Amino acid sequence: MTISRYRWVIVAAGGLLGCVAIGGMFSLPVFLQPIARDTGWSVTGVSSAMTIGFLAMACTSMIWGTLSDRFGPLPVVLSGSVMLAASLGLASLATSLAAFQFIFGLMVGVSCAAIFAPMMATVTGWFDTHRSLAVSLVSAGMGMAPMTMAPFAAWLVSQHDWRTSMQLVALVVALIMIPVSLLVRRAPALAHAASVPSDDPAQAEMTLGQALRSPQFVILLLTNFFCCATHSGPIIHTVSYAISCGIPLVAAVTIYSLEGFAGLGGRIAFGLLGDRFGAKRVLVLGLLAQAFGALGYVFVRELAAFYAVAALFGFIYAGTMPLYAALARENFPLRMMGTVIGGTAMAGSLGMAMGPLAGGLIYDTFASYTWLYVGSWIMGLGAFFIALTFRPVPKLSPAPVPA
Repeated sequence: MTISRYRWVIVAAGGLLGCVAIGGMFSLPVFLQPIARDTGWSVTGVSSAMTIGFLAMACTSMIWGTLSDRFGPLPVVLSGSVMLAASLGLASLATSLAAFQFIFGLMVGVSCAAIFAPMMATVTGWFDTHRSLAVSLVSAGMGMAPMTMAPFAAWLVSQHDWRTSMQLVALVVALIMIPVSLLVRRAPALAHAASVPSDDPAQAEMTLGQALRSPQFVILLLTNFFCCATHSGPIIHTVSYAISCGIPLVAAVTIYSLEGFAGLGGRIAFGLLGDRFGAKRVLVLGLLAQAFGALGYVFVRELAAFYAVAALFGFIYAGTMPLYAALARENFPLRMMGTVIGGTAMAGSLGMAMGPLAGGLIYDTFASYTWLYVGSWIMGLGAFFIALTFRPVPKLSPAPVPA
């Protein structure tokens, strides 16, 4: 198979790996109540495994990314796939809350981190054209998790106890992810040439230390942190907010589903726009729109209004996320993409970890979610203004030819 065709195999593999990995981690909300009923562990204690998972992803994203730069993506994503299946299986056997939090939170979070940054970095290396679209399609695959793995987990737990159901999820993870990870290949530019590709703006002279100290890298981290902090609260708490407005639970859950479905279209649309108009320009405008999308929830009370805001908000926030990888590839050498994208994933995971806690504290304090959405709007404006300061890494002038 030619390189031009195989690059789409890499995209498909990345999307499928991400879908199953994220789906495995996000099966916890489905199992939450059955676990609590069966074990007597508190809902707060069980759900805190998700926060631990986000923090674990944050702490290990750069490590996995650096390993993928050094050894290639295949051993990294293969290790993550095996570890994820084993972690889910072991979590189903946990006999104490602390053991469950350690296994499902820490180990599953570490496993998922081995998939996201390495695959995003790998895909950017396979594409010189249609790069934004390619990473957006991988991200869209990850976004399919709530519509595929979550319903599958719900069906399992309706037929079996939570332990058996989680073991079956672990089996599906192993059967899908381990074979698919074997399809992953290092980008040809790195596999067959020692030199940095000619389209690399930073050229070979940029060291990893220089890249990590550069203002461009710092701005990417800060922007991604504020961006994820903007939408994490609304993602986690909007169903609860809708219920507090008098909307029945079943209808409130459909708001979240619509938001996720709209996000699939957003990823593809923003990818096409990024290829057409430039990743930075589309990202900046998307961040501004995301801020006001979050604020829009303050003014809705009826189901139809929730649907409208959720569709717009999901379309925008999901669309902005893949553009960070495209922007990183435009400004840093391919040979360090895993580390750079791992850094942005670290910042994003920290931002995502803020939402569940901040939303709960705000609601407990004010008996209202208004300040959650106002706070998200402020964080969104922060992401917008930080992104405005991004300037491309200067291209190095060629050395003068001796007379």
